[in-house]
Order: sequence, then C-alpha cells, then structure tokens
Amino acid sequence: MTHHPHIHMIVPGGGIAHDGSRWISSRPAFLLPVRVLGKLFRRLFLTRLMALHDAGRLTFFGSLAHLADRRAFLRYLSPARKKNWVVYAKPPFAGPEAVLAYLSRYTHRVAISNSRLLRFDEAGVTFRYKDYRRDGPDRQQRMTLAADEFIRRFLLHVLPKGFHRIRHYGLLAGAARKVHLDHARRLLGVAPPAAADAPIEPDDVRPPCPCCGGRMVVIETFERWRQPRAPPHGTASTGTIAP
Repeated sequence: MTHHPHIHMIVPGGGIAHDGSRWISSRPAFLLPVRVLGKLFRRLFLTRLMALHDAGRLTFFGSLAHLADRRAFLRYLSPARKKNWVVYAKPPFAGPEAVLAYLSRYTHRVAISNSRLLRFDEAGVTFRYKDYRRDGPDRQQRMTLAADEFIRRFLLHVLPKGFHRIRHYGLLAGAARKVHLDHARRLLGVAPPAAADAPIEPDDVRPPCPCCGGRMVVIETFERWRQPRAPPHGTASTGTIAP
C-alpha cells in the first residue's frame, strides 16, 4: 500500500498496415527495445511534468511548498533524469486470459482486498501482505499500522476526480473499436467470438440504487400534484392528527 506509481499496458503483437490491406506481425519473441522505450518514456513524462509546472497546474503544500519555484523543481527532478526508468515487456506465460485475470485484480479494486484485513482495534489495523524478498511460507507476513497511517496509505490509491483507471488506444479506441477489430479478424482469418446470450432487459429499465447499486423497485406511485399522505397503505397510524 505504499506509493508506487506504475502503468500496465497490454500491447498486441502487430497491427494493421497503413493501407489496411494486411496484418503486420512483430518479430517472434521481440516487440520493441525496452531500454529505448524506457528513455523515451522518461523524457516525455518529465517534459510534460515541467509543462504542467510552468502552466501553474501543480500545487505544493507543507514541506514541498518550495517546489513551486521553477529552479527548485528542476533540482528536485534532476536525480530522476539520471535514473533508469524500467519498462518491462514480456509475452504472457499462460495466454491472454491469464493476463486479463491478473490485471483485473488491480483495475477493479482499490489498494487492498477485505480478505487481507485481519483485525482492527486500539492498536491499529492489522493486515496480511506478501514480502517478495522471502520465499516459501514466510512470504505471507502481517503488518499493523495506526489507523491514520492506514487511511493515508489507502487514500494514495484513490483516483483523483476525472482520472480514468483504464484507457484504450489504437485498435481498441472506443470510437472505432468494433470496425477495427472486425477488420483485424478478417485479415487474420479469425472467426468473431460467439455472441453470449445477453439477459433481456425489461422495457421500463429502472435506475440502480445510488447507495447499494441494486435494482430499485417501485412500491407506490403518487398522482401528479397530489401530496402523499402518511402512513402508507397497510400501516396503522401511530399518532394523533389534530383537526
């Protein structure tokens, strides 16, 4: 639950030619030079981070308030320019289904699952974690944090407003996803996936409950311009109404 920003990307091993006539596959066991990609990503990230700073779109507080000065911010970023930025690319070991299952555990939950929470008392919050420096049964370790520190680490993983957890580009871009995928399947000679039996939605689709997400059910409908009166039908009155 520490602050560890990173990006997962699923990249196809090829693409459609510019004229749309054929599918161009990458070389076997090779997609792109990861060291070159790491340097490119480092340059683009830091350049655009400085652009945000120059546009006044970065805000600093507390002990970091001095970074509002451009020269101080440049000095702060200087060590990051000298580090190797790791872009690790590898083929999926167990096929695309395993990759999607692995990533779904990150994209559809926040920070920590409930099953890892062990105890909450006056000592703090105790939870289970994996220590990847250990092997065997000793890899599963326990940690207890003060409540405020646990909340701080948890909130590090809550996305800012307007930030999208998942983005699609290229063949999977939303505007032309279906057209591109159908074209790629034709070029590769792959049959389209069988359509799953979708549940039939009723004609009067009701909105989900804003609290629990369950389907809301209409219990009673009031006529227009008629003020509802309590108690509801079938409930006895428990008070006295004065004339």
